[in-house]
Amino acid sequence: MDINSLKQKAKWVRKKSFQMQIKAKKGHLGGALSITDILVAIYYSGIFNLSHKKKKDPERDRIIFSKGHACLALYCVLADKGYFPKTELDKYGQNGTILGGHPDHFIPGVEVSSGSLGHGLGLGCGLALSAKLDEKNFLTLVILGDGECSEGSVWEAASFAAQQKLSNLIAIVDNNKVAATSFTKDFTGNSSMHMKWKSFGWNTIQIDGHNFKQIISAFKKLKQMKNSRPSIIVANTVKGKGISFMENDYHWHHGVPKGEQIQLAKKDLGLT
Repeated sequence: MDINSLKQKAKWVRKKSFQMQIKAKKGHLGGALSITDILVAIYYSGIFNLSHKKKKDPERDRIIFSKGHACLALYCVLADKGYFPKTELDKYGQNGTILGGHPDHFIPGVEVSSGSLGHGLGLGCGLALSAKLDEKNFLTLVILGDGECSEGSVWEAASFAAQQKLSNLIAIVDNNKVAATSFTKDFTGNSSMHMKWKSFGWNTIQIDGHNFKQIISAFKKLKQMKNSRPSIIVANTVKGKGISFMENDYHWHHGVPKGEQIQLAKKDLGLT
């Protein structure tokens, strides 16, 4: 897809994520909106070896969606890419659905179950190491939240990845600077996310996580990287991106719009 097509796809994902949350009356919409452009670039740009037809191919690239609470956007992308019928999206959060509040490995296209934050990077390290030991060429991508990076297990995995020279591992931090109950700086300080990862020995790129040109350029650059380090993209994003009253507001980590807010959100998303 070209850049304009990617932008249009991202608009659809945001609209559908909102509609799913409103219908279910639950869901973590703020983080889903911030990670949307990254997910669209991963699955639609053609840079990575991903397809519903290759979901069991041992050479497929692996996506570990560690910030699982933002799954509304992930579900939209997977359904649109053919991993399961789009009709399932309208069943999100209902009894009997395959689409719960956190993704699990029973959902087609989901590699591992996520929920408790902080374990996705460790799982990604295991997959990347296994690829090296088995002489496989697939890449492992791990999508993390910036609040999640407060977990000690993330930094244990970061040290392990550098020590094991996991050059086939790419992490992406959705750096929206807003956690569940406050801004991340309120509990982690103002230290640079970019510099933290660099100090652990990773290749680091910092981008605007809503700029498709920058996202795709970073993906291509890291795929071509020839050194032995793991790589990370610190994607600076906006929590609640696309809905004006949600942007940069931690109340919308898992808040659900009501009344007039629904109409305001529809207007922002182009649903009216």
